[in-house]
Amino acid sequence: MSTGTRTTRRTAGQTAATIVGAVFLLVGVLGFVPGITTDYDQLSFAGHNSMAMLLGVFMVSILHNIVHLAFGVAGLAAARTPRGAHLYLIVGGIVYLVLWIYGLLIDHGSDANFVPVNTADNWLHLGLGVGMIALGLLTARASRHVTTPGSAREPGLG
Repeated sequence: MSTGTRTTRRTAGQTAATIVGAVFLLVGVLGFVPGITTDYDQLSFAGHNSMAMLLGVFMVSILHNIVHLAFGVAGLAAARTPRGAHLYLIVGGIVYLVLWIYGLLIDHGSDANFVPVNTADNWLHLGLGVGMIALGLLTARASRHVTTPGSAREPGLG
């Protein structure tokens, strides 16, 4: 007798993408909280003139915070499917590695620093890029070994 309910097992990649997305949402919100963001009165929409610092360390602007919020929403949406989660982690990691290179190449005092970023942001972007790609690769590998009911890999079905 069927109860009519169906449970779906989430993959490790989906869990990782959910956690990463939630952290980005949290960071985006905290970027708008005075006290957690120091020099909040100097928060500008974009550019290197925004001297607001998340946790007193990482440069933020309104645009920077909105990007974190959008990246968080994207992570939660992507986590709905195993493939979406995998792509979010890998592509998101690549985006952060590109942002790390960008931060290394630009003059932080110039208009090219529209995000804005500082040295602490650069190191964080490197860690995020490497970490997200590693999560994407490791969780994709693990999910290839998981069988689901009715799959061709389940014993006796194919």
